[in-house]
Amino acid sequence: QVQLVESGGGLVQPGGSLRLSCAVSGVILDYYAVGWFRQAPGKEREGVLCSSRIDGNTYYADSVKGRFTISRDNIENTVYLQMSSLKPEDTAVYYCVATFQVRRQCQLLSSAYDYWGQGTQVTVSS
Repeated sequence: QVQLVESGGGLVQPGGSLRLSCAVSGVILDYYAVGWFRQAPGKEREGVLCSSRIDGNTYYADSVKGRFTISRDNIENTVYLQMSSLKPEDTAVYYCVATFQVRRQCQLLSSAYDYWGQGTQVTVSS
């Protein structure tokens, strides 16, 4: 059984930083594309960034370029999202995602991912 469990969400002031973790079990992360999505109240779910195991690249939504990074620990089977220079518009529920990767590039499309975490709330407010 595949499970993704996020942690690390919370309240942070504008301009601050936060790191989310995603513990993955039931798969060997080496073979998987991983990423993060988010959904703000009243808005559609948005792909934030993804990490491709095949071409080794990270793909970003324009809204987070230069502020968010993703990393993975294939030994600990954990994925991280480091967020900095946070803005109120980054407020959302953040979801960790994974899929067995066959394409060269990972994609920022919800339909591309088979496995989802339960989400963790990030609130950016003063």
